[in-house]
Amino acid sequence: MLRQLPSFDDPDLLVGDHQADDAAVYRIADDLTLVQTVDFFTPIVDDPYTFGQIAAANSLSDIYALGGTPRIALNVAGFPVKTQPLDLLAEILRGGADKAREAGVTIVGGHTVDDDEPKYGLAVTGTVDPDRMTTVRGAHPGDLLVLTKPIGTGTVGTALKAGRARDRDVAQAVRWMTTLNRDAAVAMATAGANAATDISGFGLLGHLTDMCAASGVSALIDAQSVPLLPGALDYARNGLVPGGTWTNLEYVETGSRLGDVDEVTRLLLADPQTSGGLLISVPPERLRTLRGAATPAMLSVVIGRIEAGGDRTVRVAAALTETA
Repeated sequence: MLRQLPSFDDPDLLVGDHQADDAAVYRIADDLTLVQTVDFFTPIVDDPYTFGQIAAANSLSDIYALGGTPRIALNVAGFPVKTQPLDLLAEILRGGADKAREAGVTIVGGHTVDDDEPKYGLAVTGTVDPDRMTTVRGAHPGDLLVLTKPIGTGTVGTALKAGRARDRDVAQAVRWMTTLNRDAAVAMATAGANAATDISGFGLLGHLTDMCAASGVSALIDAQSVPLLPGALDYARNGLVPGGTWTNLEYVETGSRLGDVDEVTRLLLADPQTSGGLLISVPPERLRTLRGAATPAMLSVVIGRIEAGGDRTVRVAAALTETA
């Protein structure tokens, strides 16, 4: 369906004409390049303030994935104004504002519509140096693939909705979802990474498949190295996976070689993430620099490598194990 959308021939549109791009980058002048994105979704947790924080962190992530700096944002919200107290909406917006303030972003307004179910996110505008952008198109054979957050938010969230999630597991998921990818963006810029994407709705496999297709390369994932949220493996084994996982698996079928990988591993590698980490493609000789710039707000786990193009597929070795 997206292929039917009109395209634009604009020489100042530096990034944004490819389905795998994280955000749009537009040249305003020789010394001014803007990066822009928008994202919003329904609540993943019950607490409205926490939901606002998660949604804001998630919206900012696309800017960070490109190596940009978010500057201003607009609230985008839907809310059942006739059936729910407006105090709940105020808490959602307060959570978003506090997370934006943490990121150094000014919220300059927004728009809310009457909706049957709450929805919230941000339209974000930032700046980026076009000579230092990290798009999905720059991965090189031999690069290492570094992940900066554990995966499994979709599965933990599904367990929460089913009333079967342990409080400590939910707390860990919330901690990571409310963590900005700012430090990871700084670290990858310091290291001079070749490519990056944030892991969100298409899951780890989906976003890596897009990176491989855009860069003309293939990839190998060592599933045993992929960090998981506490409880995610157990919940997946018990069938507590979001419906979007199956759609993601269908999407990557032609671009992945899963071989003898067990079903639970497949499900978690395709688990749709909310406010996931960055997946960074970095030359091996720059890994130490990246890790030296890392902070406690991020992981820097090598989960695989980029290989020569060929059929532009993602191969998965071994099986997932509880790692976090």
